Amino acid sequence: MDFKLYRPRYAELLKLGFPVLLTQLGVILMSFTDTMMVGAYGVNELAASAFVNSVFLIPMVMLSGLAAGITPLVGALFSQNDFHEAGRTARAGLQINAIVATAFIAIMTIIYFWLGLFGQPEDIMTPSREYYITLLTAMLPMALFNALSQTSNGLTDTRTPMYFILMGIGLNIFGNWLLIYGNLGCPRLGLMGAGIATSLSRWLTFGSMFAMYMWSGRYQNIRAGIADGEHLGELRGKVWNTSYPVAIQTGIECALWSIGAVVCGWFGKIQLAAYQVINTIGQLGFMTYMSFGVAVSIKVANCTGLSDERGAGLVARAGIHLNLVLATIASLAMLLLSRQLLGIFTPDADVIAAGEKLILPLLMYQYLDATQLTFVNAIRGTGQVKPLLSIASVSYILVGIPALWVCALLLEGESVGVYYSFNIALLAAAIYAAIVFKRLRISPVMDNA
Repeated sequence: MDFKLYRPRYAELLKLGFPVLLTQLGVILMSFTDTMMVGAYGVNELAASAFVNSVFLIPMVMLSGLAAGITPLVGALFSQNDFHEAGRTARAGLQINAIVATAFIAIMTIIYFWLGLFGQPEDIMTPSREYYITLLTAMLPMALFNALSQTSNGLTDTRTPMYFILMGIGLNIFGNWLLIYGNLGCPRLGLMGAGIATSLSRWLTFGSMFAMYMWSGRYQNIRAGIADGEHLGELRGKVWNTSYPVAIQTGIECALWSIGAVVCGWFGKIQLAAYQVINTIGQLGFMTYMSFGVAVSIKVANCTGLSDERGAGLVARAGIHLNLVLATIASLAMLLLSRQLLGIFTPDADVIAAGEKLILPLLMYQYLDATQLTFVNAIRGTGQVKPLLSIASVSYILVGIPALWVCALLLEGESVGVYYSFNIALLAAAIYAAIVFKRLRISPVMDNA
């Protein structure tokens, strides 16, 4: 292998991926901080938070996936220096994300009236309902911000979204401090205060980034396009065609892990707690591979705009090299520091012992997750995203769910079997995605859409 050939690709991916990685670290920090601050307020509020967040998980993940469909379109136009059409694409993307977010809000509003059917303890239902309503108000600004963030990524500007997301995290934490505990004369609202802080921070973050788009000199090239609302019907169709397969694919993938949590719960609270802790530790690897996967998507989109099939292949292979090295580093850290990492999240000796049994499948998981994420993002970069639906359906439904049943129940592997079934699903996804990407013919993404 000629490393001189790949060296500039490594540098480009590191430059683009590192700000995304910092952003992901910030999001996880916010999640940890939210949990700690709500947990310090009360056990009922912590349980209610966990319940409501699990209900919102799939629509939130799908909205994030939906916005990712904008990146290949804008990335291809950026490589062609067609900034006016990039701006029009951003406008169409905002409209599509607003429409879908509104539909999700309507669905989640209906589910609100069925919360009592989920079998949760009655004493957490009042804070759950209050928190649920506040999160409904946070869905639209999140979707709109995602659309602007992915537009920036397509313009190879991954730093600007990072700055605004980190700003939002700071606003959320400060809002929590004010409204959960009633500091500086604010009302003491508990979990409802956390929800209000989340909603306000998302609206302020979206508003600030939109203002930057409208007034910053950095984005002046695409402003005329954003203001051009003429004849957007066909363009909205192109954005939709590159967006909905990604949204469904991420939703299907997320659903398998949600089913895994339910199955682990059948084996008792110790195994369920261990599963949750291991998932949290695994996020540290996932966010790294996803960050550099996003960089792969951006660079493949740039190559696609220039019909540079060889360059797209080099970018994908460079991404695989980089993510496999990172998977090795993550695996060594998880292997050598497993007890210490588990101890950060729980002092319970039984949970730690159950978690240690999951370390070996977690190590295998790193390499498979890194591989499939790289190839899936490379496919996204081409704009030819409909194969993602079959990749997700085959890997996570036709392979993943039967594997989960066999490994966890039939072979009595319990929570360990659940994690091995994830590896089987990820292996299927990695192989399938690699085959799909190899067979794709790269041409300008606006023609593919």
